[in-house]
Amino acid sequence: MITAGIGLRPGTPAAEVEACLDQTLTAAGLSPSALARLATLASRRDEPGLTAVAQAHDLTLIAIPDEALAGFEASCATRSTRISGLYGVGSVAEAAALAAAGPGATLIQPRIATARVTCALARSAA
Repeated sequence: MITAGIGLRPGTPAAEVEACLDQTLTAAGLSPSALARLATLASRRDEPGLTAVAQAHDLTLIAIPDEALAGFEASCATRSTRISGLYGVGSVAEAAALAAAGPGATLIQPRIATARVTCALARSAA
């Protein structure tokens, strides 16, 4: 099962979320149909742009508690100093994807960042 972790700034439109998601899937050599769910910070769960993308693709949107991300710091492939200072993890997208994909998940596409969105992909172990 493939999970896309999404980091985004408040007020990001659905088109920008969709574009970053598409870019990330393409980089991983995957089609949109390979995606099973989206994951993000609990504090961003109700962002209209993100919920619109989840609904458009009939994907479950998983909210990861902000404080739970820090447990995935060692598994993150990329680092943002600003995000590390805010959430204790180098990449919200990578940590959210790994957290939602479950124990033993692997990062299959490190984060891709656009102006307002980051996206990474993780594969569940089972």
